[in-house]
Amino acid sequence: MKINELEKKIIEINVPKDMYSILKGGLPNEQYCITKAGDKWEVYYSERGNKGDFKIFDDEDTACEYFYEKVKKYAKIN
Repeated sequence: MKINELEKKIIEINVPKDMYSILKGGLPNEQYCITKAGDKWEVYYSERGNKGDFKIFDDEDTACEYFYEKVKKYAKIN
């Protein structure tokens, strides 16, 4: 899965926008984040200025799949 596919899937299942940050970086409060750092991908939960549950991936596909698994539990499917 690529970033554009990830964004579409998250929107389709109605994950609240305040639960995640895609390619914005930084440390937003209480959000799952996916960013690119050089040739690596980072996925983490940002809370109180810290990166919790921090993982580094070598490829976009694996990072996106992992990120999707983390945020899909917040889906609000009608």
